[in-house]
Amino acid sequence: MNEVVVVVAHSERATLRVGDVFLKVDADQARIDVEVEAMALAPVPTPQVLWHKPPVLAITAVPGTALGRLGEPSPASPTAWAAAGAAIRKLHDAPLPPWPGGQAGQDLDELTADLDGECEWLVTNGVLPADLVTRNRQVAEAALRPWTPVFTHGDFQITHVFVDGDEITDIIDWSEAGQGDALFDLATLTLGHEEHLGDVVAGCGTDVDLDVIRAWWALRSLLGVRWLVEHGFDPFAPGCEVDVLRSRM
Repeated sequence: MNEVVVVVAHSERATLRVGDVFLKVDADQARIDVEVEAMALAPVPTPQVLWHKPPVLAITAVPGTALGRLGEPSPASPTAWAAAGAAIRKLHDAPLPPWPGGQAGQDLDELTADLDGECEWLVTNGVLPADLVTRNRQVAEAALRPWTPVFTHGDFQITHVFVDGDEITDIIDWSEAGQGDALFDLATLTLGHEEHLGDVVAGCGTDVDLDVIRAWWALRSLLGVRWLVEHGFDPFAPGCEVDVLRSRM
């Protein structure tokens, strides 16, 4: 008999694996709806939807292995990282989906307010040193600029990109997809893996403002620390969000 394996679980959502089927349970029905529609529209490899009955989405297991994990050296080749960049470019060149994205498409005034609120919380509660927060808030400013919307994945982290050798076999977790900033996806993929930024940009095949990429690293990390702590994850682990912030000093 197949075992039930908990892939990830917190108060907002959970993913279980039973044999070759993944069951995603989400408290927010809108996220599941977005995921189903985004996978249908995306011109890149995505899991097959088996059935969708709120609040559960059943999808097939994907072939290959994850591109890597935050805080660990990636086992994937530079060519595989470049292939991930090419997949991002293909997605960004696709027609826009008819809905806004998550953080990648957030209104600039709202995003700025959220960022300033998190920075204040991090310092007031003694979570991070004031100089570390202040420096990264300065770096993050470069991401707070007008951008042309593209079809973004919205959570293009390395654990969501699967490869077999140098080929992209699947891209998973589309609940944050929508119209957003192209550089947000590139920054999410390379967060904590700056050594592969050149490979990704080469695969993407377009001019990229590296200062904005670095700004998104700082911004995402500043916004993520409290959420990660409150949901049972460790942003202080080696190579993770707090180390990303320290690298900007």
